[in-house]
Amino acid sequence: MAEMMKSLEIERVTELLIEAGVGQFVNSDYVHYEKLRFLEPPNGLSTDEWWLAIKFARMGGRKSLTDLRPVAGSSFSYLIPDPALELLHRIDTQASGSAAMPEAVANASTRDRYLFNSLLEEAITSSQLEGAATTRQQAKDMIRSGRAPRDRHEQMILNNFNAMLFARSVADAPLTPEIVFEVHRIITDKTLDDEAAAGRLQGPADERVVVDDQDGQVLHTPPAADELPERLELMCAFANGELDRDGYVHPVIRAIVLHFWLAYDHPFVDGNGRTARALFYWSMLKSGYWLVEYLSISRILREAPVQYGTSFLQVATDENDLTYFIMYQLKVIDRALDEMHEYLAAKVAEIHEVESLVGALDLNHRQLALLGRALRHPGSRYTYRSHATTNRVSRQTSRTDLLELESLGLLRKRRAGREVSFLAVGDLPDALRAVDGADQ
Repeated sequence: MAEMMKSLEIERVTELLIEAGVGQFVNSDYVHYEKLRFLEPPNGLSTDEWWLAIKFARMGGRKSLTDLRPVAGSSFSYLIPDPALELLHRIDTQASGSAAMPEAVANASTRDRYLFNSLLEEAITSSQLEGAATTRQQAKDMIRSGRAPRDRHEQMILNNFNAMLFARSVADAPLTPEIVFEVHRIITDKTLDDEAAAGRLQGPADERVVVDDQDGQVLHTPPAADELPERLELMCAFANGELDRDGYVHPVIRAIVLHFWLAYDHPFVDGNGRTARALFYWSMLKSGYWLVEYLSISRILREAPVQYGTSFLQVATDENDLTYFIMYQLKVIDRALDEMHEYLAAKVAEIHEVESLVGALDLNHRQLALLGRALRHPGSRYTYRSHATTNRVSRQTSRTDLLELESLGLLRKRRAGREVSFLAVGDLPDALRAVDGADQ
């Protein structure tokens, strides 16, 4: 920016300041220079003059983050332009409170099952972002059945699932370095070449992790290892709202900055991205955004991983302006909320469809949900343990559910050694109609 100004006359700089005062530059999409240079400038401006006007406009209302210290360049700062305000309002109204509570979540009898499925989806896709290659069905079968992971990929997914449960369990507690270490230890359990590195900051003797792209180009060199203990203490204090010397920080912005902070410092030998996303969930839950438990942020990130990396790069290449990362994450959260509502609506419709087939048959919500899954996934196996895990009920309750469905001719039992499993009968819709007709 300073180099651009040197080439302009003072009168032209004054004109650009007036242009910037209009506000249109800051209240539209938050465009980076790399995109702007391909657009047509307004009002007869050159591309560089247009960029300067935008930069002038963005100076107003900027908030600094004093304690998040960059490796190089000016301090981190951010804006909340109009599009961000709109997204924050949507997240505030949809992810907290109960005014727009989805039917499936409002119903206590189905809530735990949907929470389990959502945590499982986030565990799978967060691991896939980091290279896990296990199929979704294999991962779901592993966690539902309780079997041990077969390889490192499955271990990553199980670890992520356990880390999400842990983050949920400590959502009422202040963040401490010990909690961060425990999240990382859970996430990297049995997946590191050096098991002693789990839950431990890198030290001066360690080779620091350098973040690069697929071509080997360095995207980010994290802070020196000897700075990490102090930076971690500052990060925890920020997460707990103890360092708001720069003014009020919206809770969603705080969660996003926490995500960025851990990823930027890259304090661990591996698992930094997964740890950062787990801390984001912790922060959102701590601030009362309870519906975030039902979101899968990583699934959306996995669909466009380049955009995720680009948002980090845009921060680094525009004077540590965190707005780029914040805007991207807000859009991801907003989309995840929309998809969650669509998913839950589909699940409610699924149960209603099964209910319409069974009519007045006296089945509980767990049995209805299982039949709904069986209609859409023929060939799926169900065990006492998987049914109990999915619905968070006792093994005896699970056994009663499955044996009743077998007695109605809707499931058939199979035995392999000591393991008992159940499969839906070949033509389940006809079987449901037959049971419904017999019951009338």
